[in-house]
Amino acid sequence: MDHYLDIRLRPDPDFPAAMLMGALYSKLHRALHDLQADDIGVSFPDHKTGVRARSPGDRLRLHGQQTRLEQLMAMSWLTGMRDHVILDAIQPVPNDARHRVVRRRQFNTGNPSRAKRYAQRHGIETEEAQHLMEKPAARQIPLPFVQISSRSSGQRFALFIEHGQIQSEPVAGRFNHYGLSSEATVPWF
Repeated sequence: MDHYLDIRLRPDPDFPAAMLMGALYSKLHRALHDLQADDIGVSFPDHKTGVRARSPGDRLRLHGQQTRLEQLMAMSWLTGMRDHVILDAIQPVPNDARHRVVRRRQFNTGNPSRAKRYAQRHGIETEEAQHLMEKPAARQIPLPFVQISSRSSGQRFALFIEHGQIQSEPVAGRFNHYGLSSEATVPWF
């Protein structure tokens, strides 16, 4: 991962930044899926954590090899978003960059289908499963998230994103079609 590309949201009086980031990230997810890319990572350099402040920010950073980023950007995946974003040029990663894992975190958010699956797995009534899930679902999650639609199931969900501890050395690995990985790092600067 020796290059990166920043995509910044333009301020928009009609659409909140969180909504635009969700739309942008959904489009990126579809593009990574269509490209079958497992070598492009993402980060949110301006993210904020905390129950009241959590936000992915207004900048999405793509990480990868220059030719792979060029291949992604040659696709028409930004159709409909070009008026809402500012694209920076693909640039080399600074030599003094640190590294960190950017991963998905899943939480029980009280989804009724989740309670139904839990009930089926444990042989209990759906109402009992919903009652058991109320307390964990009520907790406040401090991580930033984006509302996104899954390419495979079509369902909308909150994708919680955790930026791990900063590391001095990169860790190689594969990324999913959200540009996230549980072990591979992306440059952080």
